[in-house]
Amino acid sequence: MNKYKKLALGIFLDVLGYVSYIFPGLGEFSDIIWAPLSAWIMTKLYKGRPGKVAAVVNFVEEALPGFDAIPTFTLMWLYTYVFHSKK
Repeated sequence: MNKYKKLALGIFLDVLGYVSYIFPGLGEFSDIIWAPLSAWIMTKLYKGRPGKVAAVVNFVEEALPGFDAIPTFTLMWLYTYVFHSKK
């Protein structure tokens, strides 16, 4: 997958994670489904150890109430393609 398509998908997935804020109280129950699903998606987008670590961070971030505002997919894209890119 092209890195910019991966960025667009990551931003979309981060926004999708914010949807739980639309329904106060009920939204946290949606995280029960979204947390493992988003962690699985993270492992498919980013292979190897970095992807696994990001998946764990993503799962914890989505599972804990109030931490949904962290754009985990976008941060992982930045780590992969900006800060840790091989030249």
